[in-house]
Amino acid sequence: MGKYDFDQIIDRRGTSSLKYDFGMERKGRVDLLPLWVADMDFALPQEILEEFHKRIDHGIFGYTDPGKEYFDALNQWFSERHGYQVEPETVTVGCGIVYGLATGVHAFTEPGDSILIQQPVYYPFREVIEDNGRIFVNNQLHYEKGKYTIDFEDFEKKIVENNVKVFILCNPHNPVGRVWKKEELEKLCDICLKHNVVIMDDEIHCDFVYKDYKFTSVMTLDDRYKENLVLYTSPSKTFNVAGFQPANIIIPNEDLRKKYRHANAGAGYSQGNIMGMTAVQACYTKGGLWVDEMLDYIAGNIAYVREFVKENFPEAVFVEPEGTYLVWIDFSNYGFKDEELEHIMVDEARLWLDSGKIFGPETAQFERFNLACPRSVVAQAFEQLKEAFNRHVKWN
Repeated sequence: MGKYDFDQIIDRRGTSSLKYDFGMERKGRVDLLPLWVADMDFALPQEILEEFHKRIDHGIFGYTDPGKEYFDALNQWFSERHGYQVEPETVTVGCGIVYGLATGVHAFTEPGDSILIQQPVYYPFREVIEDNGRIFVNNQLHYEKGKYTIDFEDFEKKIVENNVKVFILCNPHNPVGRVWKKEELEKLCDICLKHNVVIMDDEIHCDFVYKDYKFTSVMTLDDRYKENLVLYTSPSKTFNVAGFQPANIIIPNEDLRKKYRHANAGAGYSQGNIMGMTAVQACYTKGGLWVDEMLDYIAGNIAYVREFVKENFPEAVFVEPEGTYLVWIDFSNYGFKDEELEHIMVDEARLWLDSGKIFGPETAQFERFNLACPRSVVAQAFEQLKEAFNRHVKWN
């Protein structure tokens, strides 16, 4: 047994929790078990909370910039866990990854320019493209027998035909759970380098990688790829501190860095969130053991769901997650219409999930389940789903 208790149920209702408190506004009901938005139901350990209390107890919360200890914490975490050094001059502090992506869109493209993503993918990618007057281009991931791969020929074709300026990479990939191999990343980077495409690389899930898989950051590849790399990192997923909106945007190329910082200043952003910076420093220096135990616990949740799906949903396809704490399940073999599947999930199983349709039209028969919660919650959710499905499968 480990040091930390991840079975503990903590009531998050009444805390303005996006995950728990807005069911009526978003789904029209309040009785749903939420496994949707990607945040965790685990409390941080005392080692980190003590650092938060120290900051709060000081009582003054003025303008703040990161100092040496901040950058030392970043470098320690990423050098020890992911194999690359973080040079302070390359880092721009942000206020969340999505804001950083939108800032990158303004920095590296003009209205009407094309930006490429790989659906099914985290839906704000498309939003920050189209909401800023850019053109969304899709290199659809290839799906076959429960596995996802990249169509590299289509990737390059789409870049050339659409004069793509930026590629937004998701690694590990949300929602399909792929942790891209070194060879796959090198192929993507070679194509982008060949056609002068900036890679905006979202590695927010980099700490969630499971047994038999290895995370490779673009920062660890050949130095030539750093010439067009904009790397997005944050402890917000690893330590569930999204409410503080911490982010660190690492840009080795000085010209790209100047463009990004110019766009950042143009949006009126300068000093970071004081508690976000406190979180970066505290989490990356005090949270290693907690993360290791938490990953083992979530791996147990994944194993539970894998077996439950196999035994109770024989027509469903469990897409094996190599990374993230999100599980992607294909229910298309059941033959439900899209609206019928949604009805079963929400109105009968009483689950609040992220439907596959928001990640791209081709995956409307998929559902994304957030397993970063106590095992009892996972079990309850899938028992509710089993009960609802059993009523409908008899009809088919």
